[in-house]
Order: sequence, then C-alpha cells, then structure tokens
Amino acid sequence: MTAHRPEHRAVISGIGHSAIGRQIDRSGFQLTLDAVLAAIADAGLTVDDIDGLAMFPGGGKANLPGYANGNLYEIQDALRITTTWRQGQVEGMSLPFYGAVQAVATGQARHVVVWRTVKEGSAARNAGGRPAYGSVNPGAEGPLAWLLPVGALSPVCQIAPYAARYMHDHGATREQLAWIPVTQRAHAALNPDAVYRTPLTVEDYLAARMISTPICLYDCDVPADGSTAIVVSAAQTAADLRAPVAVEAMAGVVDGRPSWDQWEDMTRVGHATAEALWNRTGLRPRDVDVAQLYDGFTIEVIWWLEAMGFCKPGEGAAFVEGGTRIALGGELPLNTWGGQLSGGRLHAAFGHTAEAVRQLRGEAGERQVHGAEVAAVTNVGGYEAGAALLTRWTG
Repeated sequence: MTAHRPEHRAVISGIGHSAIGRQIDRSGFQLTLDAVLAAIADAGLTVDDIDGLAMFPGGGKANLPGYANGNLYEIQDALRITTTWRQGQVEGMSLPFYGAVQAVATGQARHVVVWRTVKEGSAARNAGGRPAYGSVNPGAEGPLAWLLPVGALSPVCQIAPYAARYMHDHGATREQLAWIPVTQRAHAALNPDAVYRTPLTVEDYLAARMISTPICLYDCDVPADGSTAIVVSAAQTAADLRAPVAVEAMAGVVDGRPSWDQWEDMTRVGHATAEALWNRTGLRPRDVDVAQLYDGFTIEVIWWLEAMGFCKPGEGAAFVEGGTRIALGGELPLNTWGGQLSGGRLHAAFGHTAEAVRQLRGEAGERQVHGAEVAAVTNVGGYEAGAALLTRWTG
C-alpha cells in the first residue's frame, strides 16, 4: 500500500475490552486499565512501546451520567508511560481513531492508545432509570433554552422526529425497521460478550413500550458498563505488530448547524461525510464485505445505509426488511457483534471499530464473515458524523 494519504501511514494494531455487562462491579478507572492493557497485548506490544494517549470524552460538559473514563493523567501515571502526544477528545469527534491516525501519520507518536469507558448501566440503576443527558445541567440557557420546555433532554427525544419524518416521507413501517434489532440480536447470540443474547422477534419489537414515538424500547441502544481500547500504530512498525489492520480512508464532515434540533435537512444525515470518504479511495460500496454502522437508534442505521450508498435514498427500510441482506451470509452483514442494540452501548463507534478489526483479521469466531477484506465503520451522524474504510493488511 502506498502512503499517499495520511491514513495509509497508520494502522490499527490492537483492540481490547474490559468485562462488559449491564452493571459491572468495577470502577471506570479499573475497567479502563483492563481494556488498555488488553489492547496493548493484542497488538503484540508492551506498555513501554506506547508514546501516545487519547481518551473520549476529554472532560468538561462531555462528562455526562455514566461517562466513566479513567482520567488521562491517572492512566498515564498508573502505567508509567512517557508520552509524545496526548489528546482529550470531546463530543463531536468523527471517529475514535481519527486524531490518533493523524498523530502517527505526522510522526508525533508511534503507538497511541485510545479508550472509551462507560458506566451507563450502573448510572441508570443508581438513578432509577437512564439519566437524560440534559439533566446534568438543566438550566434554560443555550440550546437547552429551547429543549428544556418540551422535555427534550435525551437524544431519543431529539432523534425521534427524524424517524417520524423518514417514515412519513418514504412510507417506511415499524415492521420493516424491526428487522435491524431482530437481526442484530441473532448476531449477538454468537458474541459471548454481548449484553443481550436471547432471541428477539418482530412481534417482540412491535409489542415493546414506546419511548418517544416512533422510537420504541428495541430501537434504542443498551446502557452498559465496559471499556474499549484501540491501539493505533505507525504503518512502518507493522513488522513488529501481531495483526495490523489498514486504514484505507476516513472522513468527518459537518455540513449543517451543529445541533439535532436545528439540522437543516432531516432527510439527509451523513451524506456529506460519506461523499468525502468515497472521494478518498478507489473502493466503492460494492467492495464492502461487512458494515459496522452506528446504531444508537435504528434510524441511524438507515441513515448510514443510504448515505454510504449501500442502497438509494428512501430505500433503507426496504433494504433491511426480512433481515436477509443484513444477516451473516447476506450481501452486507451488519453489526455482526450485535451492535449497540444488543451488544451494549460502548459508544462513539468503539465497539463497531473493534468488531471491524476482528472481522478483517478473521478472529470473529462463529460470527466471522467469510473472506472479509473491507469493512465500513461509521459514527453517529449529522454534526457528529464520521466514516472509515478499514481493510485487511497486505503490507
């Protein structure tokens, strides 16, 4: 592979998880250490090889209920790491590894560990329910001045109108959308780390309680406790790594106002990012073997299927109907670890990235997609949109 784009000077070399579950009796700091050390070992490196650290979120108002990262300084101190590059990422980052790729591509570091830790399952238990993001600062100021009076403090309240608009414009039905969580639950059954592994049916989905119309319980990701870490390394170190994965292309474009309630076009989310991504590679949607598309809510999967060109605008619901196309063995296996809808909300595409790496290495066990060479990864959408193509390493 030629290094004519910055992405080509970096590889994803390691992935690691802590224990994952609805409630884990370990601190965020402990979970973070578990994931970081696992990722470093997975890369075939030692702690002494690490010279870059990054965490999400990086502090301030991004530290919402259940956001439980070990502090950047605490982790560095605990592992006695000397850094040449550090980053505290905040909400709005396009991809977990975006900054780390740029760091190693420009020679600021050789091996960077990026992590994300959540205790949202425990936060929900302790609060008697899943805390709304806006509840940590519910003063009527800034965007909350408009959202607080109508009770739209949680993302589900802000995304529901997008789902309603999509269904109105394109005639999509809940019966069609149900196939996303149903199929992903079948994939989760093959993932021993998934939070929910019991079968889910379309009937179960339709009978579930409504959270914010038309979004029901099974349209929402699962609050969980757990940590994910990713090691990004300079491509020139590939010979020293256990099983690197190439970063073919990545992009993150914000082409509208940076808020959900003020986004100009509710029918087009992620399209500018996807267009920028395809402009950075000779690959095309038909070349993608497995897709790990962000699924905080089912409608986000529809956004990305259409934005990435896997189907035409307005055809996303028909594409997933029946589950055949998005199942293992289908034309586009989707969220093969169960996604956040069943695997657990590891957030910010960390879980999606880790699964893409497993698939490209051929290490996904029973859920392995045969011959996977190209994986698509996306994050959120709109003003937090990011997309990447990862490929099997060929040197």
